[in-house]
Amino acid sequence: MNASTSGPGDRPSFDERAAVLGALAYRVCFRILGDRHDAQDLTQEALARTFARWRRVAGYDEAWITRVATNLALGEVRRRDRGRRPAPPSSPSPDVDALVAQRAELVQVLRSLSRRQREVVALRYLADLPEADVARALGCSVGTVKQHASRGLAALRAALGPTSVDTPGLLAPTARPEGAT
Repeated sequence: MNASTSGPGDRPSFDERAAVLGALAYRVCFRILGDRHDAQDLTQEALARTFARWRRVAGYDEAWITRVATNLALGEVRRRDRGRRPAPPSSPSPDVDALVAQRAELVQVLRSLSRRQREVVALRYLADLPEADVARALGCSVGTVKQHASRGLAALRAALGPTSVDTPGLLAPTARPEGAT
């Protein structure tokens, strides 16, 4: 059996999950980078890596691709910080510069969190997963996810200020229907 087929009772195939996984990876990359083209490039890379390892990661595909996309985006931020990328030909508006600086600061502060807090914040707020899905992906209880999310957000607010953390689209999850966690 290969990664693009599934039989009765098997886990979904990569082809069946690619659209959902691609949207998730793009959302994570875009929220970290703030650049659509780079986010699309890294989404393709994350999907390629997922396809290559599908048999091993099919059971926890959303958590895995979120982690890969996050790592790829953070690597891109590091490369930018080192000055390896040439400046874009047109000068961005001051609002874009402020957003890029804000995202770079967010990445730096995320690195200062404990590993578990960083995982919970990334999955819950960057990947926009419900608490139950985050708990399942990390192998812990929903209460533990809530605890690490609360402590992680408190650390982010202390470092960045409450208005930075609560800026829509930067870290806050999107609205969910009533009753959804």
